[in-house]
Amino acid sequence: MSAPFVGRERELEVLNQAYASEQSAFYPIYGRRRVGKTELILHFTEDKPAVFYLGKEAVAEYQVAEFLEIAAEKLGEPLLADLGEVGWKKALKLVVERAPKDQKLVIVLDEFQWTTAASPELPSVIQELWDLEWSRTGKVMLILCGSYVGFMEREVLGKKSPLYGRRSGQIQLQPFGYKEAAGFHPGYSRADQARVRAICGGIPFYLKQFDGGRSVAQNIQENFLTPHTALFREADFLLREELREVEHYHAILMVLAGGAQSAAELAKRAGISSANIQYYLKTLMELGYLGKSYPVTGKKPSARSVKYVLTDPLLKFWFRFCFPNLSKIVTSTAAKGFDQLIAPQLDAYYGSGFEVLCREALPSLYEKEGISASYEVGEYWDKAVQIDVVGARDDQWTDVGECKWGTVRSWPAVCREAKSKVEAYTNPRGDSLSPWLFTRLNPKEKTRDGVRCVGLDELYE
Repeated sequence: MSAPFVGRERELEVLNQAYASEQSAFYPIYGRRRVGKTELILHFTEDKPAVFYLGKEAVAEYQVAEFLEIAAEKLGEPLLADLGEVGWKKALKLVVERAPKDQKLVIVLDEFQWTTAASPELPSVIQELWDLEWSRTGKVMLILCGSYVGFMEREVLGKKSPLYGRRSGQIQLQPFGYKEAAGFHPGYSRADQARVRAICGGIPFYLKQFDGGRSVAQNIQENFLTPHTALFREADFLLREELREVEHYHAILMVLAGGAQSAAELAKRAGISSANIQYYLKTLMELGYLGKSYPVTGKKPSARSVKYVLTDPLLKFWFRFCFPNLSKIVTSTAAKGFDQLIAPQLDAYYGSGFEVLCREALPSLYEKEGISASYEVGEYWDKAVQIDVVGARDDQWTDVGECKWGTVRSWPAVCREAKSKVEAYTNPRGDSLSPWLFTRLNPKEKTRDGVRCVGLDELYE
């Protein structure tokens, strides 16, 4: 039995409304790998006439022929498979002509970046067909899907693309939020759901690999320390699917996972020239694996204050614990590898993941508390202090938060520490400042000694 489809209600509603419209529709759908784009499209098209083509690294003639074979089967038109060598224009035109006349046909070109690499003329071909035929009939829904975010934004959505301005809408599919991700393991405690979030992020494929009937530690051993499993080399395969010179990206990701943050430090520790490091960083950002962070003050940050962060938790986990130890892992038992290589540092790793979760959760807390001002959420650091959560609001108020994943032995002490972060914050706008304390354990009081206290249960409410 196939796994149930989880979430994506809003995206499905958008697509179904477009399909039900009397107008033809053109929707680019894009997002990082494994985020669930293909699953969303397959679920959407399962009860509709659709031709779904998954692009690949192959010559154009092969891809056109395969597209026609798929269309012949899906539409019950065997002659489509016997057309011989034709280009994309004729193939697409004939498929639409042979489609059922009483329903809208969905044409899906998935992994569009690979198909276009072999057929650079394809965006212009689609533009011509859309402008002169498809947009006028009300009988076509075109979905172009890609996992290379930068490519989709440039070559499909960008101003220089032949397809610019023709889309009916677009969906940039994001990883699940932490509350949605918790739905994959409803039997876990909130702490274990947060632990899984720190490893798998919001990527459905990764979340599904964790068995809710086993402990998080057992799942780590099974998925990352057992060679035959899907996640054992997932990070490596993920990069090799999209990139050349993988060894340079391996080096960058390992030093990022180890704590390096600035471009200069990354270049030095990864052994890459400072002239070339920006190319690799830009590529990782376009793939959705890397992001920029800067100290949140409510004012525009300087370029010098920017640091790079691994936004993909699985890559962060794998390059911190697995990649440097692959030889040890394959020559040891899973239990021994976990005890020696991962367990001693795991709580610190969960602590950093908890900080990310708290920053993600702050907007929900604002909404629950009726705060209507716009805001910017992030972190703050300078040479003297590191502040885990900062919410700089446009009502002349800034919330300054400290995160504690470990056991709280003295609530007065941790509240004093939260207050000390307020005193260390530079506050360039002269805002009113409020101390917050986020803890894995649930506090008995929501406010203690003037500090707003938030536990995991409240974060997940």
